Amino acid sequence: MAILNVLTYPDPRLRRCAEAVKVVDDDTRKLIDDMAETMYTAPGIGLAAIQVDVRKRVIVIDVSEDQSALNVFINPVITASSGEQEREEGCLSVPGIYATVKRAESIVVNALDRSGSEFILEANGVLAVCIQHEIDHLNGKVFVDHLSRIKRDRIRKKLSKQERRGSETLAGSAVA
Repeated sequence: MAILNVLTYPDPRLRRCAEAVKVVDDDTRKLIDDMAETMYTAPGIGLAAIQVDVRKRVIVIDVSEDQSALNVFINPVITASSGEQEREEGCLSVPGIYATVKRAESIVVNALDRSGSEFILEANGVLAVCIQHEIDHLNGKVFVDHLSRIKRDRIRKKLSKQERRGSETLAGSAVA
């Protein structure tokens, strides 16, 4: 397994739409394993393949407290949703930023598992939010797209400032 590089907002590659997985094979399972390791190491509770610059409709999610319940969704499609909830969200591609987002309270999702078998899952609460968040990534959306333009601009500036500070720190340490 390998830890993959996570793209950071506003990287334009995060805006690309992922393509359906035609065959679930060993390469797909390796991607799933690498994504899970990357997510757990970060640490995070969800990761979409597009976030690691792979244009495939693959998501890994684990909302358990002890990282013992990995969910894999290949070619996920939300077929029903109901209710509404507001929760604070964060994202591995938008590090250090959290904001309240409105999502459906309950969803039904159809997908393939890591062996290529089709399944249907009813989800609510945090799991429903996470599935919706990750499917947004597969469709070229980032959670900050659900915020006002003013908030998005502030986030972009904050992340640019963090990136500049990180570059200055690296440049300074290279000299020493």
